[in-house]
Amino acid sequence: MYRDLVTVEDVLASRLVAYPFHLLECCLVTDGGGALVVTSEERARRRPVHLLGSGESADSPIVSQMEDLTTSKGFRLSGEAAFAEAGVSHGDVDHLMIYDAFAHVPIYGLEDLGFLKRGEAGAFIAEGHTSPGGRLPLNTNGGGLSYTHTGMYGMFAIQESVRQLRGEAAAQVPGAEVSVVLGNGGMFASAATLVLANRLP
Repeated sequence: MYRDLVTVEDVLASRLVAYPFHLLECCLVTDGGGALVVTSEERARRRPVHLLGSGESADSPIVSQMEDLTTSKGFRLSGEAAFAEAGVSHGDVDHLMIYDAFAHVPIYGLEDLGFLKRGEAGAFIAEGHTSPGGRLPLNTNGGGLSYTHTGMYGMFAIQESVRQLRGEAAAQVPGAEVSVVLGNGGMFASAATLVLANRLP
């Protein structure tokens, strides 16, 4: 939906929704839908994407009851399970999708998934490492903040990972082989992580 660069000044000038969040720090409200075809490798005809690992976890019944509002236990546990099952390391990951219902969630995701230490994600993003061409391209379709958000964004995050791994994305990451998707739901009460690849290990 939003295709032009959104600056810090644009964000701070947008309407305050609920302190400290401005309109441009909150996900879009749009219509849309998506689907994926899940089948065996034998039946897949062209450029299959493999699910190497998955994990899910719950943190708390609602965000106000999280044990620590600056980190997500659900993100950490689901990520640990997915990486362990996939048998890959963080250095193997070429692309990352983090469900960004609000602007701070990618910061949590980068740190809680173990890509960065606590307190490092803000500077990592500001330095351009998550932009196309950066060390770890993140939310390359624009995410829930710019691409679309129908009330359930997770399908679109998975679709973008699949497009990247098939070489069909609008903002294609050259040579992307492994992509990680982190989703959350229930007001951060639950989390799920997928490790996808265009090759088997």
